This record gives sequence, C-alpha cells and structure tokens, in this order.
Amino acid sequence: MRIRYLDWQDAKHHLGDRFKFLKRLVSYLLIREDGDVERALEILKHLGDRHGLFDDDLTFEDFKKELLEKRLVAQTPRGFSLTPRGEQFIRTDSLNQIFSNLKSEALGDHRTPHTGRGAERLSETRAYRFGDDIENIDYIQSFKNAMERGADDGLTLREADLEVYEAENFVSVATCLLLDVSHSMVLYGEDRITPAKRVALALAELILSRYPKDALHIILFGDDAKEISVHDLAYAGVGPYHTNTHAALRLARRILQRKKHANKQIFMITDGKPSALWESGELYINSFGLDRKIVNKTLDEAAECRRYGIPITTFMIASDPYLMQFVENLTEINQGRAFFSALGDLEHMVFKDYINNRQRRVR
Repeated sequence: MRIRYLDWQDAKHHLGDRFKFLKRLVSYLLIREDGDVERALEILKHLGDRHGLFDDDLTFEDFKKELLEKRLVAQTPRGFSLTPRGEQFIRTDSLNQIFSNLKSEALGDHRTPHTGRGAERLSETRAYRFGDDIENIDYIQSFKNAMERGADDGLTLREADLEVYEAENFVSVATCLLLDVSHSMVLYGEDRITPAKRVALALAELILSRYPKDALHIILFGDDAKEISVHDLAYAGVGPYHTNTHAALRLARRILQRKKHANKQIFMITDGKPSALWESGELYINSFGLDRKIVNKTLDEAAECRRYGIPITTFMIASDPYLMQFVENLTEINQGRAFFSALGDLEHMVFKDYINNRQRRVR
C-alpha cells in the first residue's frame, strides 16, 4: 500500500479529509500489526510526530477519541482493542482501496454471459416455457398477445400468450483462500504478509457484502494447515514455520467436497516452495531445494483436487527458481492457473481473477 505525501498535503486543510486519511493509514497499520491496536497507534503517534500529521486542530488524542466514538476500537483494562465494527472497517477499507485501482470494467456484479433463471430481471422477454418462475411473467405483454389473438367469447389468456422476462444467470462459487504464514513471508525484512492479508480481508468483505450465496473459507498454512474465521483474519500473523503446502491443499479439498456449490476453486498465495510434510504423525522437514518426497505428495494432492473438479490458482509473490519450477509442475498437473507477481500487483490480479472466474456457467 502506498500512502503518498501529497495525499496528506491535500487533506490537511479539511478536517473531514484528515480523519479519512488517518483512518486509512491506521487501517494499514492494524493489518501490518496483526490487529494490535496499541502497537498500531504507537506507530501512528511516531509517524505523526515525525511528519506533522497532527496539530492544534486535530491532535493525536482527538483522533483516538474519534476511533472510540465511531466504535472502531474499544478501551479495555488491557488497553485498546478492535471491535467487530473495527474488523469490518479494515475489510471494507481494504476492499475500497483495491477496487479504487481496478479498471471500471472489472467492477460491479459478476454475471455469466448467458440468460436464464436468475436473480435480476432484464427488460427483454421471451415465450413462457414450462418451469419458468411465474414471478417473471410479463402480464402486460401477455394480455396484449391475447388481445391481438382475439377471441369470440371474450378475452382469454392462454399459455401460448404468456411471456416472461429474461433474467441474469448468476453462478455461485465456493472458494478456499490459502494464505502462507511461514517465516519466509517476512524473511530478510521484506513484508509479504501485509499485502497478502489485505487481499484476503478485501476478498472476504467482497463476498460477504456482494455475493452472499458464495462461500469463502480461509486457511492459514505453515507447519500445518488450519481454517480460521473472517473474524480471526485481522489477527493472523506469520510464525517460525515451514511451508506445508500439502496439508493446505488437502484441507481445502476436504472442505470444498462438502460444499454444494457448482463452482469450487482454490486460491493459494505463497512465496515459498513446499518444505514440510506430515508423515505417520510426525513432521518431516527439508528446507533445501525441492525434496522429492514432499513435492510428490503435494503434486498428488493437486491431482486429487483436479479429480474432484477443483482448480488451483497460485499467486506466487517471489522469484525463487525452485518455487517457480514447483508451481509450474503443480499447475500442469492440476490444470489450474498460476500468476507470478510482484507484491504491488497481487491484489489486482487476485480480484480480477476472482471476478472473471465467476463468469462461467456450469451445465
């Protein structure tokens, strides 16, 4: 996320704009600090003192009071903490920031190019067919057809007179988002986890607010894989973990096999090659090169996902040649997709892919 100095210069003369700018900044800091409000505010105070973000018109204490009044944070005996409204604010802000940089054709509802029984009525009509929803009958045109047909015994409405409105044919999707939280996501001082989390938070808000019939399952994977709730995502952080890609794919497949959605998919954001594998109840680890035992088991799981019609889309945010080789093999076996991206491109690619991937009809 880039916060330009000019953004602050433009905003500082208007109090409302200043609050908006500072809320945007604190949202980013909260994601970076895994939902730790105290730490995020500490950093904000340091930035404010250094760059003159606060003055007599808007002090740091005024801003904290505003966060409390908006119920984005709450004060507890242990200090400030995020509220449920604050968690939603982070998701919404991430979504807005990402979509503000996407081209207009990528926005809006995600429809298939086909018409049929769906959620939104169109202006076009067609002849009624058995099984059509009676709520979509165009009664004006239907009675007009009856009048044009004419009848000696008065106006009668027959099945042949009926016309129905066409409707957009929406698809529903069950998505598992796999987020790598291994130590490499912050290795050598490069922060890869914050943009990855922003994508996950924004995707969660997109689905919750605009596609309620879609399903999103978030899986963190390091030494092992575990599903977390949307509530927990803001607080997720990296650990001293290796990369157990096999466990993540297996858990995602098992979750998606239980879903009734016609479309199922896995999104995986990672920066490291698989380096861990559970074997007979013990964690087998090899961080050097590509361990054939680990790789083969992981590729077997990718093939199993393909057998159940679950494509894997991998977003790789590193240029490690070992990782590139692994991702290419995984994509070939699964018949999925792979994107090799810089951190700045990750959020655009994930959202464009999510939107475009919904525009298909499963017959």
